[in-house]
Amino acid sequence: MRMLDSQKALVTGGAHGLGQAIAQSLRNAHFEVLAPSSAELNVCDSDAVKRFVAGAGELDLLVVNAGVTADSLLGRMKESDWNRVMEVNLKGAFVCAREVARQMVKRRCGHIVFISSFSAAHPPAGQANYAASKSALIGLMKSMAQELGGRNIRVNTIFPGFLETAMTENLPDSVKERCLEAHVLGRLNTPDSVGRFVTFLHREMPHTSGQVFNLDSRIL
Repeated sequence: MRMLDSQKALVTGGAHGLGQAIAQSLRNAHFEVLAPSSAELNVCDSDAVKRFVAGAGELDLLVVNAGVTADSLLGRMKESDWNRVMEVNLKGAFVCAREVARQMVKRRCGHIVFISSFSAAHPPAGQANYAASKSALIGLMKSMAQELGGRNIRVNTIFPGFLETAMTENLPDSVKERCLEAHVLGRLNTPDSVGRFVTFLHREMPHTSGQVFNLDSRIL
């Protein structure tokens, strides 16, 4: 493993919201950070991901953050909305993790962090596609942790919590209020706090892999 102050990270979906906060926290900790937007890196395009990772150089950390929602009650959900959410949230995560893991295996070191969701464990009505995609990340993470641990590669998952970002800003106030009521501390987590946790998990918890971390105060 290279010196900590010269490590390189890739944060998918890194141009806005949570991805931007994670990228900034890593930069504050002296990482070289690649944080492409969806326009710069289409995580659903296997060839595009291969080219991007090949040109990125040696990556010490991958944060799989790119994600979308298309909420709807199941009876009204379009197949196109189901497919789009699965394509970005699950297939995109697989493709990015596969390509980065290949180079990490050769170097026998690295860390992959999947950004999942509390909805993976306690999904609300109207999020069947999103909840399914995010819960699938947990299975993907656990399998990868088993497979790659012998090569000194860590794989973990984070539930960042309900955050005030572009993804949630258009939700009805009633939904936000019900969500807040479920937080035993009576307050939401913040993107900056999640960013700092990702940095801490990577740097200060080198013996931890195969775990799911819930970062807000809702009870799992």
